[in-house]
Order: sequence, then C-alpha cells, then structure tokens
Amino acid sequence: MIMAGHFHLNTPLLESTGMSKRMGTTVYLKMENSQPSGSFKIRGIGHLCQKLASQSKGVVCSSGGNAGMAAAYVARQMCVPATIIVPSSTPQLVVQRLQDQGATVKIVGKVWDDANTEALRLADIEGLTYVPPFDHPLLWEGHASVISEVACSLGPGVKPGAVVVSVGGGGLLCGVVQGLRSVGWTDVPVLAMETVGADCFNAAVKAGKRVTLDDITSEAKCLGAKTVCQKAFECSQSTELNIISELVTDQQALHAVETFLDEERVLVEMACGAALAAVYSGVINRLQTDGCLPVSLGPVVVIVCGGSSVDMQQLSLLRQKLLD
Repeated sequence: MIMAGHFHLNTPLLESTGMSKRMGTTVYLKMENSQPSGSFKIRGIGHLCQKLASQSKGVVCSSGGNAGMAAAYVARQMCVPATIIVPSSTPQLVVQRLQDQGATVKIVGKVWDDANTEALRLADIEGLTYVPPFDHPLLWEGHASVISEVACSLGPGVKPGAVVVSVGGGGLLCGVVQGLRSVGWTDVPVLAMETVGADCFNAAVKAGKRVTLDDITSEAKCLGAKTVCQKAFECSQSTELNIISELVTDQQALHAVETFLDEERVLVEMACGAALAAVYSGVINRLQTDGCLPVSLGPVVVIVCGGSSVDMQQLSLLRQKLLD
C-alpha cells in the first residue's frame, strides 16, 4: 500500500543474522529494493515530481536504470507522459521494464552524461519537466525520509554505529546526510562505497576537489556518473560529518551480490553490491582495526538501495565477464 501523500513505501528494516555473525555486531538492512520501482530513487523522484510536475506536459529523465524506473512509475501514477533517455550500456531488460511502465525510451550516447545532455535538450525544446537522477535539493529532501524511517524503526535512544551507502552521483548520500541532520545523528559515520572504475566520489575526496573520470570502466553501471554532485563533495569536506570513502573491486561487489542472494534470498544489482561488500569483504572490520571506526560498534545500517537492472541472465553474464 502506497502511503497517502507520497509514492514510496516505508520499507522494512531487517536484522541480518548472517551479516551480524560475520561482523560481530548487529547489522540491519534497510530494504529499499522493495520499493514499487525497485530502488530508493522513488523517494526523491516522487517528491520532486509532486512539487514540479503536477501540471506538466510530461517528464523527461536520463537514467541508466533506477532513476528512469522511478520517474516512469511516478509519471504513470500521476497520468503524465514520461520520456526516458538511456545510454547504450543499458541492459535490454531495463529498456523493456521502462516500456512496461508506459514510458517512451530513447537510447542516446555511450554513458549517462551523453543521455543527460539529450534529456536537457528535450526538456528545453519540448517544455517537459526535467527529472535529474541525483543532483537536486528536492531529491535529497525525498531521500532523507530513509533515515527518519530508520530512526522510527530503531526506536528512541538507539543510534546506528554507522550507515553504509553506495555512491553513484551522490544523491542518496546527500539525502542520508540530510536525514542524519534532521534526526540529530550527524556524529554517525557514513561509509560511502563505490567500485573501482565508477569512483567519482573517492576521486574527488582524494583530489580535494570535484574531478571528472575519463570513463566508467566498472560493471556497476548504475554507479556510473563521471562527476559527483557538488553537494556530495561539500558533505565530504564538512567537519561536522564523518564520511568515509571506500572502494571495492567489481569482483568483490559481485561476490557480495551472490552471497546476499544465497543468505538473504534477494537479488540486487552490482551498484548495491558495493554497499554489501562493506560487510562481506571485510571493509568495516578493516576500518575498525585501523582505528577509523570504533572496535565496539553500535548497530550497522546498510541501505540496500536495490536495483532494477539485474536478473539471473545478467548475473551469469557478469560472472563470465568478471570471474572467468
């Protein structure tokens, strides 16, 4: 049941016994994969569309998957036409699912940045409402609800030891930070996870300024923004926050996806695997050993961001590419 007044669900916060055993501390999973559009993106995009698109001729969104799925779903609910521009790297499965939501799909360019240029052009010439995938204050405001729900689920007096999140363009990270501020948890460390080859946030943190990657070489295509949004970079530089940027390999992200499927019986995409790998590949334990996180850690909340661009066929293709 969609809550009155917005399009997203209040998703379950589940304890993972397998992950908790591995970590030696309680691990909770915020199951954003159970959103109607398959990912957390519906929080921000639903919120933005309600504010900007109710009188619109239509919406246009550039997305390699999840933002497009959210925009298409919300537009259908609002009875507004949706045009989704995707790069050629987008799996056919995703194109089909977008069309099933009633969206018009156009394939433009090789990477997200190319698709986004076309989306902006269409918004301009056709008078459509542009739905940015990650870089807009209304998106962050919508995504912030994920943390207020976690606070409600954990109950008064319980604070996470850390929140783990995957970073692509930085929209979810900005929302998580906004949510932490709103519930008074700015001292909670945020572990920002990316894959090598889709690491625009980590590159910016290392350089001390935003940088543009030459190319996206990771198979975690939904993390594939070449430049992180300015707001996410500013969050990384803030002295009141503790944002830890970490990388895993595609192989580690895939291993996390497969382990999660085995242990939790849920299939998520590689982009989400980056966050799960913080537990499965021992990143959090290493940070504890290195003194970046306390040894006795409160409950760890992993945001299972979800993803619509994966099925068993896609998983076996990834196995062939990365493991053979």
